[in-house]
Amino acid sequence: MSEIRLMVSRHSAFYSPLIATIAAGFLEKEGLTGTYAVVPKGSGTPAEVGAGRVDVGQAAVASSWGPLDRGEEPPVVHFAQINRYDGFFIAARQPDPSFTWDKLRHGRFMYVHGGQPEIMLRYGLHKMGVDLSDVPDISKPTTPEMMDAFRSGEGDYFHEQGAYPQQLAHEGVAHVVASVGEAVGPVAFSSLVARPDWLATDDARRFTAAYAAARRWVHTAEPAEVARAEADFFPDMAVQAVTEAIRTYQRLGAWSGDIPVEPALYEAALDVFEHGGRRGPRHPYERVVVPPPAI
Repeated sequence: MSEIRLMVSRHSAFYSPLIATIAAGFLEKEGLTGTYAVVPKGSGTPAEVGAGRVDVGQAAVASSWGPLDRGEEPPVVHFAQINRYDGFFIAARQPDPSFTWDKLRHGRFMYVHGGQPEIMLRYGLHKMGVDLSDVPDISKPTTPEMMDAFRSGEGDYFHEQGAYPQQLAHEGVAHVVASVGEAVGPVAFSSLVARPDWLATDDARRFTAAYAAARRWVHTAEPAEVARAEADFFPDMAVQAVTEAIRTYQRLGAWSGDIPVEPALYEAALDVFEHGGRRGPRHPYERVVVPPPAI
């Protein structure tokens, strides 16, 4: 069996379509095996894939704009959509069924700083009539540090992908009150990247068939079934927390639709980043995205 080396930039239930290719046996059905890793500190998935250290990576379409800005060819191409919504949630320390986004101005907000997570958050807040600059913030360098700090009583609001907020809710120290994805709307949030030469291989075709089946499954299966299949990938989380995150992503439509990266979602990503201060050109879809291998 050929081995497909997979890598993500963040590890969360949001990337269940990719995790499930291994966890739920979809690669095996195509005569493949797989390994899964989180990108090493100081690197990026496009660099790791481009260097041939892994075959398929999770990245954002924005990762290709920097090289294009410099007149360089990106080391990878985006060939399949993972998520068509932002996957971050906001949790509050106290229950708040009447939560409104302006309440963030009146409490300390522990959110993921930098990069696409902050840019999307800023855009979602803008659509809700709030400027992130007006929100008292708490910055922690890693998600484990954020989790520990919130557990210890620091902060009033918490921002992360599922199932981290759902795990805090399971522990009784937080209550999920909002979805950044709902605020932002449909957007090319994350996609699969590979080298063009690898996409021409039979392994790429078989992987794509496995991935397409896994993505359909995580979108339609019972959330608890998906969470149980992926439990080994989340040893520090309750199955109930992962289940709730998956249920919410299904309702949001994060994994709905077909696997090609949609041009309208690509343009939406450009809009979000321009709002966040990007001043480079709007690089054409065709410079960044290719169709998936035929399956």
